[in-house]
Amino acid sequence: MTAELVLLSPLDGWAAPLAEVPDPVFAQAMLGDGVAVDPTGSVLHAPCDGTIISVHAARHAVSLRAEGGVEILMHVGLDTVTLGGEGFEVHVAEGQAVRVGERLISFDLAVLAEHAKSLITPIVVTDAAGRTIATRITGAAVKVGDRLLTLSPPARVAETAPVAGPELTRAIVVPLVHGLHARPAARVAEVAKRFQAEVSLLALNRRANARSPVGIMSLGLRHGDAATLAAAGPDAAAALEALAELIEGGMGEGAPIRPPAPEIALAKRAALAQLKGVMASPGLAVGKAVRLFVEELQVVEAGQGAAHERAALEAALAAVSAKIAREAESGEGQARRAILGAHAAFLDDPELTGQAARLIGEGKSAGFAWRSAIGAYVEALRGLGDRRIAERVDDLLDLERRVLLILAGEEDRGPDLPPGAILLAEELLPSQLMGLDAARLAGICTAKGGPTSHVAILAASMGVPAVVAAGAGVAAINEGTSLILDADAGLLHVAPDAKALEAAQTTLAVRAERRVAARAASREDCRMADGTRIKVYANLGSLVDAEAAEAAGAEGCGLLRTEFLFLERETAPDEDEQTERYGAIAAAMGGRPMIIRLLDVGGDKTASYLPIWPEENPALGVRGVRVLMRRPQVLKTQLRAILRGAPHAKIMIPMVASLSELRAVRAALDEARREMGRVGRTDLGVMIETPAAAATADLLAAEADFLSVGTNDLTQYALAMDRGNPDLAGEIDALHPAVLRMIAQASEGGRKHALWTGVCGGLAGDLAAVPILIGLGVSELSMPSAAIPEAKALIRTLSPEPCADLARRALAQPSAEAVRALSNTFLTGEA
Repeated sequence: MTAELVLLSPLDGWAAPLAEVPDPVFAQAMLGDGVAVDPTGSVLHAPCDGTIISVHAARHAVSLRAEGGVEILMHVGLDTVTLGGEGFEVHVAEGQAVRVGERLISFDLAVLAEHAKSLITPIVVTDAAGRTIATRITGAAVKVGDRLLTLSPPARVAETAPVAGPELTRAIVVPLVHGLHARPAARVAEVAKRFQAEVSLLALNRRANARSPVGIMSLGLRHGDAATLAAAGPDAAAALEALAELIEGGMGEGAPIRPPAPEIALAKRAALAQLKGVMASPGLAVGKAVRLFVEELQVVEAGQGAAHERAALEAALAAVSAKIAREAESGEGQARRAILGAHAAFLDDPELTGQAARLIGEGKSAGFAWRSAIGAYVEALRGLGDRRIAERVDDLLDLERRVLLILAGEEDRGPDLPPGAILLAEELLPSQLMGLDAARLAGICTAKGGPTSHVAILAASMGVPAVVAAGAGVAAINEGTSLILDADAGLLHVAPDAKALEAAQTTLAVRAERRVAARAASREDCRMADGTRIKVYANLGSLVDAEAAEAAGAEGCGLLRTEFLFLERETAPDEDEQTERYGAIAAAMGGRPMIIRLLDVGGDKTASYLPIWPEENPALGVRGVRVLMRRPQVLKTQLRAILRGAPHAKIMIPMVASLSELRAVRAALDEARREMGRVGRTDLGVMIETPAAAATADLLAAEADFLSVGTNDLTQYALAMDRGNPDLAGEIDALHPAVLRMIAQASEGGRKHALWTGVCGGLAGDLAAVPILIGLGVSELSMPSAAIPEAKALIRTLSPEPCADLARRALAQPSAEAVRALSNTFLTGEA
């Protein structure tokens, strides 16, 4: 029989009955039974071993799940949510395992005494998991570690039959100024219990039982957040109505919905609504909204013996590994196989499986051990401050879910897609996307996610338009709503009118015809209408990319991102390995011209084998050529490998800000050539991606062999906007006249010394930008392979003089929006 559970005092202070707390939510045990401590100390400790299940955004409350599923809420002070975190310091994170006595929250007693209604701290058993409180200490002084509550062994609880009937949903927006904290969560749970219905609250991709206050709080819903109420059972409709009225009424804490969540207000104004995100895969789609709701898998903590649990985990890992192998052999694209290969490597990671084995040895279940091991890695990756590496979190969470499903004997069933479905989700895992019927999937829009995630890569390989980082407004869109997904612009139009839908359908038809014609001529060299040669190259980051570029009609490689070849590894690639990689890509390009960029590590791209001291502003710190200057052996090894593997390639230096950096790399290149006995000269160019390089392009051009503008970084530096920040996604646009003027400076600087200037950033593949860039003097465009056929087709219709006139007018525009409007008018012949 399971032993009693002892909860120790988490605070120094005076223990009092919960009924004495001057707040009816606690005094009337709406959240559950327990005691309260009026603190004399300023640190809250764990009352037992367990796992943190929620930490409130205001840092004043934390919930812990103990052995057997018992859940305990510790709420420091009353009305402390109004402090917004002032006076609190949290020492733990959601999902973290803690031991009894471990610090959870530190707080400033003076601040709380001045601003809070009371310092008294309820310790509430919100889910007793079949136990009852057998003993409690009240009316006495307690110290941290003193016995406070004893819970009896759990009683056997009869299983209840699931509630039958269809699930009804209703979208809501949280108007409570402090979100759904303890008091309103308790009221929601109280109302939910009155109905014969299973009611859940869904915040984007997570689901909480509406009868569980802690579950509701764990969603972290704040003022202005969108959510969905879902109910099934005889009273489902009445439950939805009552709970929606309760929440949307504000419960006495309501406030108008204001930014920073303007997209939610837009989503509720259905007729003209649009959400702004970031393009992950280009294209246009028209269809109906299909919501992806994912039930969180529950695991028990205690195992049934180490041998049993170890065998279960090994069997689950083997089953998932075999399934991944089958999926990889399906032959559905190089990108899919590469991602599945990465997943297979994660499954074999000795650190990951070793950590799970250690937890099983401590008596944990296979599911708990696997989730805990994955969770530790997830937190580590998210803490790196590296957006690209953090996007690999999805891969780990995907593997967590796949293994847990096998352990539970369940299947991950995705939604049944109607034809023309546009899938909406908080985030999407790679296996979830691969499990969908691609023939019925018209587009994807997620609230979170990144443009370089594996889901983004998969969507692009499938030809499915996708927008990520569209914000919380995604959750406010009802199932079946008509949508237009303009991924090229990063826009989701919600409930458009008939005229807009008809226009979008017409555009889709025209684009389909244009794509067919463009692909038919994609392998021909690109010349303007008057015969002027414009080179159209591909940006590459892998051998798979090179194969796709060759198939798309790329005339060469204008940017090989070498850091992408070696990011997800612990040890630096040696000269032989690099030589082999560069040689394989050069062979795949069939002797076409190649520009290989030196390692661009730092900022949003970290590599474990090139550790960089933590910086307050990584994008402005040691990155690109600055890393190479501090690691001369790394630079020398790469230069030698390029000269061996791709001897005819040009070399490009990233993140240049001064002429001295160009000279230093030139000296290192010349030295490498001498040591290898090479004669002649290797072209060495400069990437123009800092305002300093743009402003001094003429000085750099005097000693460089070519210039290539990296518009992604140049835009974020020119506009002082982080290109990875979804809140700025609607404002950062490389067609801003400030960025165009810098490109013009670079082109003019190259022209003074008879050098060609290229563009290898995202702007090169933007059809609205192509005539402007050509008009600014750019003669080489390097872009994603998928954009090449249509870019070539467009360039063949253009002439130099009209492009030059368009560029002059673009430089005089007041905004990026005005530039886009100008270009669109030019391209449609309406000027």
